[in-house]
Formats: sequence, C-alpha cells, structure tokens
Amino acid sequence: MDYKEYSDNELCSMICESNEEAKDILLKKYNYIIDVVIKKYIMASLKLGIEYNDLYQEALVGFTDALISFDDNKEASLKTFITLCVDRRLQRVLLKAKAKKNEILLQALSLDYQKNGEELPLKEVLSDNSKNDPLHNITVDEDYKELLNKIKNDLSESEYEVFKLMLMNKNYLEISDILDKSPKQIDNTMQRIKSKIKKILETTGD
Repeated sequence: MDYKEYSDNELCSMICESNEEAKDILLKKYNYIIDVVIKKYIMASLKLGIEYNDLYQEALVGFTDALISFDDNKEASLKTFITLCVDRRLQRVLLKAKAKKNEILLQALSLDYQKNGEELPLKEVLSDNSKNDPLHNITVDEDYKELLNKIKNDLSESEYEVFKLMLMNKNYLEISDILDKSPKQIDNTMQRIKSKIKKILETTGD
C-alpha cells in the first residue's frame, strides 16, 4: 500500500489506529517544524541546563500528540496544529525547569529557618563543608553565575561583604566579629539581603 497517496487527515486517522508507517510519513514531512521551534527556545534551554537531545525528545512528544489529537473539523491545518503543540510542549518544559531552578535557589538563599517559632542561625541549619549544601553548590555551579552577578550588582558594598561570608556558612555572630559590627546590625543587613534576593528571583528572566 502506498501511504503517500493518502491525505494528512487520512494518515492521522491511521495513526490513531497505531499505524507506525503513517506516523513516519508525517514525521518526515513535517520534521522541519521541530527544528524551527527548537531554535526559538535553544538559548533559554541551555541556560536552564536542558540539553538539545532532551529538548528534541520533548518536541517529538508534542509532535506525536499533535498527530494523535488532530481534528480535521477545526480550521487549523495539520502543519499549524503541530507547530502549536510542539511550541506549547517546549514552553511547559522550560517553565517547569525554571520553576525548579528558582525553587532550588530560594531554598539555597533562604536566610532564615523556622523551628518551633525560633529563628536559627544559618550555620546551625547547614552542615559545614557539605557537598549537598546548596549555599556551597551555588558558588561552584556555572548555571548560577549570572544570577550571582545580579545579586552583587543589587547589593551595596557592605551588604555584599556580608553575603560573601554567608556563602561561607558564617552565622551572624561570626560575621559581626569578622566585620567588627554589632550582631543586631548584621542581622538587619541579612534581612535586607534576603529581601533583595527574593525580588531578584521573582523578576529574573533566566
């Protein structure tokens, strides 16, 4: 049987009946759409740590979903519908990755920890020299360099000095001793840093 003689609508109907050859024909015909849409999101995906092959696989899932759910009664052509489905799929993937990254950063940059209504110093919450320490990881993770630059630019010189010591797991008492400032002054500075960082995370386009 020469499947190439069938229309797109007929081939989609065959795909719903698990006809793999019909699927391959449409994939070869419209595969260029995947490349076009991926180019739109490739830079954003790399910043979020998503490799090209993973992005392509996600696009392929969107492509297949389009073939299965295509309704020829709608005004949109199959080409338009595939583009829409692939685009939406990649958007969801990137939004999920961004949300996960920001969640990690929010946890890593959290400056207070509530337990039984009391606020504990940062060093009492995080283990010293731990490879799993998020505040340690953020200093060595290349993906976060741009964010750290934004934080540095937004903090005053004195705030940034405190921030660097916090990344070294120093608590407010240690920082006050190192900088020769009162613990209360350091505590207030830490709260300002926390507020600024949260605003950066809420508005960052990374």
